[in-house]
Amino acid sequence: MGYQQLMRLDVRAGLWLALSWLLALSVTACLSNALALEAGPGAAIAAPHAKAPAKVVEPKAVRVAERGSVHAKGAKKPSAVHASAAALIGTKSKTVFSLDLSAGVQVEIFTLADPYRVVVDLPDVTFRLPKGVGQSGRGLVKAFRYGLLDVGKARVVIDTEGPVVIQEAAMAPRGGGTVRLTIALQPTSEKAFGAGTGGERAAPKQADGGTEHVPTAKKRLRSKPVILIDAGHGGVDPGAMSPSNVPEKKVVLAVAKKLEKHLKETGRYNVHMTRTRDVFISLDQRVKMSRKLDADLFISLHADAIAQKHAKRVRGATVYTLSEKASDEEARLMAEKENASDAIAGLAASELEEQDQVRDILIDLLKRETANFSAEFSSTLVKRLGKTISLSRVPQRSAAFKVLRQADTPSVLVELGYMSNAKDEKLLNSADWQRRIAATIGAAVDSYFAKRTASAP
Repeated sequence: MGYQQLMRLDVRAGLWLALSWLLALSVTACLSNALALEAGPGAAIAAPHAKAPAKVVEPKAVRVAERGSVHAKGAKKPSAVHASAAALIGTKSKTVFSLDLSAGVQVEIFTLADPYRVVVDLPDVTFRLPKGVGQSGRGLVKAFRYGLLDVGKARVVIDTEGPVVIQEAAMAPRGGGTVRLTIALQPTSEKAFGAGTGGERAAPKQADGGTEHVPTAKKRLRSKPVILIDAGHGGVDPGAMSPSNVPEKKVVLAVAKKLEKHLKETGRYNVHMTRTRDVFISLDQRVKMSRKLDADLFISLHADAIAQKHAKRVRGATVYTLSEKASDEEARLMAEKENASDAIAGLAASELEEQDQVRDILIDLLKRETANFSAEFSSTLVKRLGKTISLSRVPQRSAAFKVLRQADTPSVLVELGYMSNAKDEKLLNSADWQRRIAATIGAAVDSYFAKRTASAP
């Protein structure tokens, strides 16, 4: 099997344990490419240089599974698999990542560049790991994160100090019916690493073929404005972390749900959310949802964090709108950070978004109108927020946020406060404060659409 091809570990039971061990030895030096593992009581490893994966099978090619396993014919599906522990051991010459699971599952492993990452894809695994695990590194690893990537799919993303090769991977049984996945990493050269073993396969498809959506000149007639609430980050992308290890993704989802409830209770709006649970949604998917709904307003909710040496004096909310040139350096850095969400989740960078495209005159005209509406809502929202909560030093900014690149939907990105500031952190985690901020944003929405309706011909 070639250097860039997937290799599979397929578990077989009973008498084949010894053969599994011998095959594992033969593949140790060849696991620098993407891997797929399936765990059980013992592990058999595919021959690395065969044209097709070499499988260890029972006589008559009968697949064997433990009694009660989901792989056994007619077996009932057990409760969801969960991860209970994760750890890093080793040095700069070799680092081993381990993940303890309640049962064996199929796992796929690949590498990505820009930045250097090792990505571990699993089925719907529930993570019950200790608070703060993965935030500090060891050896070749800077840090790692984990979470739900999509329906029925979880992911672990391991950030590495530089290019690495997967020197060995295995899944072995432990006491108490659990299994342990181990991935051994060793340093390699940039040339040998290239784009990583998952460089092509992990690249997300561009919404609408990578071309800009051409909207109709007018929104279709509707009795209620359509509002899309976007809770930032989610799943494998935790967003900013507070000093007490509370992730941004949790806080903004709580506020988003309260805002949804508030707006729906008015009966004046058709309200939708990009996510309603802790799952990762790519930036392209968020924009695509807005286009599909033909939304009248897009509100993306976030919470920021900065270095601890500035944390005490920097706090408050900021409202951002779209501009190709950032209003200031701080806005540029913010956009850069938020635009890295897909990379954080282990998606390969798409070069299509960076290409200059000639836009239709209609799109440019609508963008100017949309930009004006976005700025109008931003001003209305900042005025309302200023009466309720603390604002940042410069509460209205603009930059090239990917999620705000919408031709015909007024859009804002709201940083509710700083997770790194003790006062803001306490407020952001308060259910009462969350309801208050939701009501304030709701009032700004009411004011915005009341003005739009009054000025409509």
